[in-house]
Amino acid sequence: MSHPPPTTPPPHKFKLLFNNALKAYKKCTKNDLLAHPLAAQLQTCNSPAAILAVLHQQVQHLDQSRTANERWSKWLNPTVNVLYALSRTLGEGVGLVCLSS
Repeated sequence: MSHPPPTTPPPHKFKLLFNNALKAYKKCTKNDLLAHPLAAQLQTCNSPAAILAVLHQQVQHLDQSRTANERWSKWLNPTVNVLYALSRTLGEGVGLVCLSS
């Protein structure tokens, strides 16, 4: 018995889900993620390398040790690459790192 291929919701549904998550976060924490300076920096990124450069800079501000940078890189690099690929796969309906409401 074969299973039908999984269907992917249209990109506009992902955008709606993302925007709803941002609103819920703001309601729970009273913090607007879109107003954070890091959000503005990330919106200008157009590649995983650019995103990683911004995030590595943030890590360096937190902890100057080489061990901490290596520990962050072990999970940060693959995570960013997967999220970037997912964003590209979803197409222009969602945008690369589109945080507009």
